[in-house]
Amino acid sequence: MHPGETTLPRPVLAVGLTLALALGLTAFTDPVLGDYRLAPADRVRIEVFGEPALGGDFALDGRGRITLPLVGEIQASGLSAPQLQAAVADALGQGYLNQPRVAAQVLTYRPFYILGEVNRPGEYPYASDLTALQAVATAQGFTYRANSRRLFVRRAGAADEQPLSPDARILPGDTIRIAERYF
Repeated sequence: MHPGETTLPRPVLAVGLTLALALGLTAFTDPVLGDYRLAPADRVRIEVFGEPALGGDFALDGRGRITLPLVGEIQASGLSAPQLQAAVADALGQGYLNQPRVAAQVLTYRPFYILGEVNRPGEYPYASDLTALQAVATAQGFTYRANSRRLFVRRAGAADEQPLSPDARILPGDTIRIAERYF
C-alpha cells in the first residue's frame, strides 16, 4: 500500500460491486439526449438477465413496435429506454418469467437529414453530441452559394422550422436546411 492510499473493507467492496452490477441492468441514457423518445428507425438492445434467448437487437418497425420472443409485439414508439425496459419486464412477467430483470439500450438513433446549400444533401446516421456545423461537415461542407449564417431546423414531429446557430445540437430525426445567400 502506498502512502495516502486507503482500502475499503471487503463487505463494502462486495456491496459496491453488487450495486454496480445492478445499475448495469438499467437503461443507458445519453446525457445530451436526456429523456429521448423512441420512434421508427431506432434500434434497441434488450437484455433479459439469465435468459439470453429472450433478448437481442431490435429495430422499431414503421408502426413503432418491436417483436420479442414469447411475448410478441410491444409498442415502443414514444417510450424512453427506461419505459421500454419496464414494458418488456411487465410483458415477460405475465406468465413467462418470475421477476424478470431487463435492460434496454438505444443502439442507433434514427438518422438526421440535411438539405439546401451543402455539397451532399441527404440522410446521415446520427452521432452523439452532433452540432449543426458538424452535420454540415458530414454533408461535405457548404456550397459556394450557401449562407453559412442562415441555418434552419425542423425537429422531428414539429410542423415548422426554426433558425439554428452553427453550434446548436442536432437531435435524431431533425431536418436541417441551409439557405442560399443573396449577394
